[in-house]
Amino acid sequence: MSSPAERYAAARRKAAQAAQFPALDEFALELGFDLDDFQREACQSLERGSGVLVCAPTGAGKTVVGEFAVHLALRGRPDDPVPAADATTPPARRKCFYTTPIKALSNQKYHDLVARYGAEQVGLLTGDNAINGDAPVVVMTTEVLRNMLYAGSSTLQGLAYVVMDEVHYLADRFRGGVWEEVIIHLPASVTLVSLSATVSNAEEFADWLVTVRGETAVVVSEHRPVPLWQHMLVGKRMFDLFHDADAARKHDVHPELLRYTRETARRLELGEGRSAGPGAGRRGPRWRGPLRPDIVDRLDREGLLPAILFIFSRAGCAAAVQQCLAAGLRLTSAEERAEIRRVVESRVTAIPGEDLSVLGYWEWLDGLERGLAAHHAGMLPVFKEIVEELFVRGLVKAVFATETLALGINMPARCVVLERLVKYNGEAHVDLTPGEYTQLTGRAGRRGIDVEGHAVVVWSPETDPRQVAGLASTRTYPLRSSFRPSYNMAVNLVGTVGAEPARALLESSFAQFQADRSVVGLARQVQRNTETIEAYGAEAACHHGDFDEYFALRVAIADREKAIARQGQTQRKAAAVASLERLRVGDVIRVPSGRRAGLAVVLDPATGGFGEPRPLVLTQDRWAGRVSPGDFTTPAEVLARIRVPKHFNHRSPGARRDLAAEVSGTGLDRHGGRRGGRSRQVTGEDHQITQLRTELRHHPCHACPEREEHARWAERRRRLERDTEELRERVSGRTGSLARTFDRIVALLTERGYLARDGAVTDAGRMLGRIWTEADLLVAECLRRGVWNGLSPAELAAAVSVVVFEARRDVDERASLPRGPVADAVDETLKLWGEIEADEAARGLTATREPDLGFAWPVYRWARGEALAKVLGSGHEIDGEMPAGDFVRWARQVVDLLGQIADSGGATTELRSTARQAIAAVNRGVLAYHTSA
Repeated sequence: MSSPAERYAAARRKAAQAAQFPALDEFALELGFDLDDFQREACQSLERGSGVLVCAPTGAGKTVVGEFAVHLALRGRPDDPVPAADATTPPARRKCFYTTPIKALSNQKYHDLVARYGAEQVGLLTGDNAINGDAPVVVMTTEVLRNMLYAGSSTLQGLAYVVMDEVHYLADRFRGGVWEEVIIHLPASVTLVSLSATVSNAEEFADWLVTVRGETAVVVSEHRPVPLWQHMLVGKRMFDLFHDADAARKHDVHPELLRYTRETARRLELGEGRSAGPGAGRRGPRWRGPLRPDIVDRLDREGLLPAILFIFSRAGCAAAVQQCLAAGLRLTSAEERAEIRRVVESRVTAIPGEDLSVLGYWEWLDGLERGLAAHHAGMLPVFKEIVEELFVRGLVKAVFATETLALGINMPARCVVLERLVKYNGEAHVDLTPGEYTQLTGRAGRRGIDVEGHAVVVWSPETDPRQVAGLASTRTYPLRSSFRPSYNMAVNLVGTVGAEPARALLESSFAQFQADRSVVGLARQVQRNTETIEAYGAEAACHHGDFDEYFALRVAIADREKAIARQGQTQRKAAAVASLERLRVGDVIRVPSGRRAGLAVVLDPATGGFGEPRPLVLTQDRWAGRVSPGDFTTPAEVLARIRVPKHFNHRSPGARRDLAAEVSGTGLDRHGGRRGGRSRQVTGEDHQITQLRTELRHHPCHACPEREEHARWAERRRRLERDTEELRERVSGRTGSLARTFDRIVALLTERGYLARDGAVTDAGRMLGRIWTEADLLVAECLRRGVWNGLSPAELAAAVSVVVFEARRDVDERASLPRGPVADAVDETLKLWGEIEADEAARGLTATREPDLGFAWPVYRWARGEALAKVLGSGHEIDGEMPAGDFVRWARQVVDLLGQIADSGGATTELRSTARQAIAAVNRGVLAYHTSA
């Protein structure tokens, strides 16, 4: 207990703080809980008039600082008090914009602020919603604010504060540049509140903010309000990852966990070769970890629900729910089941019954009523929102989710389970980073509800507990800028400030700030390398003669030998390409290598197209697909011919079986006479190599007894010289790199007529400046060339879809298109893209992404009013039909682009009218009752 004197001193301090920070004192009284030290420090900086960067773990309460900025804006200007005699005069009106990276977060924050301040004080602006946009407090996605800044919107008048929630999004490689654009372009009078996850280079980021925004306080807190305990589940046994907090700081894994996992791995190794049959020869018996229903049941018995179980696969999430249902898991009471059904039925009343069946509604509802659900981007958005609501209310107890759930949505749990530490990032399977691990496990532990949170990693033979310890102990990760100039940005910058000031603005970006800082370290490394090269040169010196000259001969011989090997490889590939181009339907060939090795019959020769020939074949193992020259180490030889039915359907299992039997019936050996290895052509000795070897043998240094020792030092020097040259190129490339890219973009835009020779923005440029999409220049070119003129609403939706859609996985075959005007418009679009790509390649610019045809049929059929089942079945997907959530997301993007076309000054009156009709045609059914992103 404190003494009366201590209590008196504390009261004095509190009164002094209240006098110094009256707005914070008012705000704190309304909260109903005590502010943490980092929250108080950040709010005090804000009330002093300073910008602030707050870095704290997920769930620590960063948003309180953003809400204080809202409070300051609504409170009015403190230095302009209302005169007592004129109580009718309102305080000076100030605005606060609260920006978030995703629409779902914007919706959530809007509802929070409406509940607190009332609907008349708060607005919402996203791609989908525009509510009370002139309110003093407006919640919006970051892109909306960027567009306002470029357009010089009147809504910016009176703007005093901008809160950038989840500002670490500026590292996002697709959208991160928007955050930097906003930070750079905001008027100097605006105070910036940046809220970020814990990053290791907060000071560097703050230093940049000071250069572009002025005074900025940095407040970093690594304290989690709810302690997090880390565990590993090995089979049926649960272990603590660390023995205690001290061990966690030192990354010391619990010795019992290490011993048990090593023993388990050893037992698996000893089982090598014991199994007979198909699995024989593989490394040991296959490890089968704990079943998902068993994991959920265990968490339930140990009081660790509600839990989020992260599975980095949509199909895996759906399968996990089905497995739990099949196992008979039920986590809810009768009262909870009744409430779940009431909530669900109230939210889906507008969805037609036939659509509900297509969407798997009844199976989904069965899972919800048992307290189980999946959560991923492939789900219908309204289904995802219902899952989020039920989970937050504690009615759904276990959610199987992909990592998209971790992106700011307020869905805290008592426990988080990670099934694997590897995820697919759209291009390859990669390990989780410490930042991603922290973001995912940060959901564990609900402030004000749980005493502690728990993170569980499921062990497998590929998972080293020490790797998990490294991820769990590395609480920070560096923030790296992903900013790069775009065509839209270039015309907007030039139009707003002029070409030269635009270059200066780009050079003030965080990307350039980081690049310039890194140059200092690179230049030091070049200097150190230069000194080391001199030392290596002294070691390589030979008293018999010039060893540099002798070593140059050795290098020349090695280079010539590699060139000859490459030449042979090129010739072999050319022979394979030529042989594939000669194939006809019915030719039986042998695929010599790869997974599809063996006999195959040609179904479609695929000649006459662009690029390498990729004939469609059916192997004797009944696999149908396209093969490429890379599958052929020798030219494809026609061994026999068989008849292929005229309308052969390679997707029919029965048809494949019958034709594969005919291939086997030819009696040909599937492996041929030779096995493995490429044929080696015996060639005569190369004249140049003979001459170089002769010079080498006659060189004085060839007789040196320490020749090989000198050569080793000379090789080290050669490698270091090569590395040093690369470093020098990086130094010159990073210095002013963004400005150089900007200059190339300006040159391309000038040549194409978007900018005049004197730097002025043309009418075409102003049109480009209002196109907000990744393929902005391609869309502008399509509008200028009239590619989309004369199309019907459904045809227009299909034609524009190719510039926004991007398939989740690469598909070998080109998607089909509706015949007639759509196919013609897409061919014109592809031709324009080819021209743009050639211009970009000539100038060393990043290429515009190639149009993707995979969404044309679904959106065409939908806009024509066809049923959802037929529409989803027409997607060009590897795994069958298109998920409803993907359909809604891409349809929304098509609608967004159609809206831009409808408002574009570069479109004809007829096209603008058609775009509005297309929007109305697409905005029906699942699109109409979809309320948030």
